[in-house]
Order: sequence, then C-alpha cells, then structure tokens
Amino acid sequence: MEKLPTLIVIAGPTAVGKTAFSIDLALALGSEIISADSRQFYKEMHIGTAKPVQNEMKGVAHHFIGFISVQDYYSAGMFELDVLRKLDVLFEKHPLVILTGGSGLYIKAVCKGMNEIPNPDLSIREQLYLELENKGLDVLRAELSEKDPVYCQSADLNNPQRIIRALEVIRDTGKPYSAYRSDKSVKRPFRILKIGLDRDREELYQRINDRVDQMMKGGLLEEAKSLWFLKHLNALQTVGYRELFAYLDGQSDFEEAIRLLKRNSRRYAKRQLTWFKADPEMQWFHPDQLAEAKQWIEQQL
Repeated sequence: MEKLPTLIVIAGPTAVGKTAFSIDLALALGSEIISADSRQFYKEMHIGTAKPVQNEMKGVAHHFIGFISVQDYYSAGMFELDVLRKLDVLFEKHPLVILTGGSGLYIKAVCKGMNEIPNPDLSIREQLYLELENKGLDVLRAELSEKDPVYCQSADLNNPQRIIRALEVIRDTGKPYSAYRSDKSVKRPFRILKIGLDRDREELYQRINDRVDQMMKGGLLEEAKSLWFLKHLNALQTVGYRELFAYLDGQSDFEEAIRLLKRNSRRYAKRQLTWFKADPEMQWFHPDQLAEAKQWIEQQL
C-alpha cells in the first residue's frame, strides 16, 4: 500500500516559540514551512505580526507570508483551497511538510475543511462597517446575539471583524452563521500529525511582555503610524495595532497603550490555548523538546 505524505501541524499561543521550533524541525526533516498565522499573510504588517526574517529562516522555504495586502479580502475557506494546492506541489518533493501558526480557524480549515460559507455582496459589508462607525460595536453585537446565539457562545465578541463576517452572511442568506460551521471533517489525501507547544504560564506571559518591548524598540509605533489611514480595514482590527491606533487617535496615553497591548496579547494567548487544548489529536511539548517531538513523529510514521 502506498504510504501517504504527512502534514505536521505545529500550533500554540503567540510568543511560545513556534517559529524557531518549526524552523529547526524543518531543517531536521529536510522540509518546508507553510504559515498558518493569518496576521503574517499581509505584506504591510511586519513588526506587529513577528514575521520571521531571512536570517531566522536559516534557508528553510516559507510559504503564505506577506503574500496579500491588508486591502484584500481573504478568508479561512480561501486559505484552505490555496494550501491544498500548495501541498500538492510540496508533497511531490517532501514526504513531510510543516504547517505552523496560532490561527486556530485556519489550521482547522486545512485539517478538517470548511463548509462552503457564502461570500455576500460587498455592499452588505460596507453597510455593516458604516453601522459600526455610526452606532458602535454593541449594536451589532446585540443583533448577532439575537440572530445567532449558537455562534455567540464561541465567537470573540470583541472582534468587529468576526461580528461583521457573521452578520453579513446572516443578512444575505437569512440563515445563522453557525449553520455553515459544522464539525463534519473532510478526509484528506495525507496524514496529519499535530504538535502543540506550551510553556509555564508565567514564563509565557513574560515572553509576551518582552516581545512587546522588543517590537516597540523595533519600530512598531512607526509601522502603526504608516498604517493609521487604513485602520478601518479588517486585517488591522487586531492586537498590536488596535491599541496604538487608539493612542494615535488621542484615546489613551502612550503608557496605557503599551499596558493594553501587553494585556490584550496575553488574553489572546489564553484564547489560543483554550482552542488548541480542546483538540484531542494535539500532542503537547515544551518548545525545548525538539528531540522528543522528532522522536514522536518518527514513531507515528
């Protein structure tokens, strides 16, 4: 029987050490890396998304980093199709390919598939953003709670992008957004092994705080200033930019912006861990346990 190629998923919270771990594993396996960090997809966002730079990559080929603009629409369903096409090519060269990132929905899309979620008319989205600006997030959140309480149980209701995405489907189709998000898995023509990375919580939170400090030294404020005129776009409604836009708009002082950036980054990491810990297929390692993880992979093959 023909041996199936294998996709190795490396998941975990922000700042846990996925980049270095995945690159070292790719070097050990002679493989390539597909990014499943939805914030790193955008070519205008560098510092705030902790994109790996050339010397960090150690010659390992990376895919799906900086390949679209913040002004482009891109979804988990589109990512699923693009990655499956890319895997067809990569598996011709490598029996093992690594998919790494912290965007749980995008990883799920590749591993299990996404139901066909319709793309509503852009005028609906424009209307929703107008309502967001004029009426505020609370009004849209209340509409979503009324029309799709099931989705509200798992959604990040502080994320305008998520709320607007759900409401545009609801308004266009008359059906709850949750109706398009079933857990029925699609069988893939490759094996999937999942590795989760985690650290002691205090250690992880300190790494997050230190990373924010490094980003600020590296020019994150200047990057936010350069993107300020695009702050209404979905891609920029995210931790690391949102807090600095509020500072630039005079809604908070600089120290408060940094405090919120660190706090919101820690909260984001906690949500990521909750998502990944719910996956029974995930095998957990400390980022220093590369040898143990490699041995576990070999045992599964």
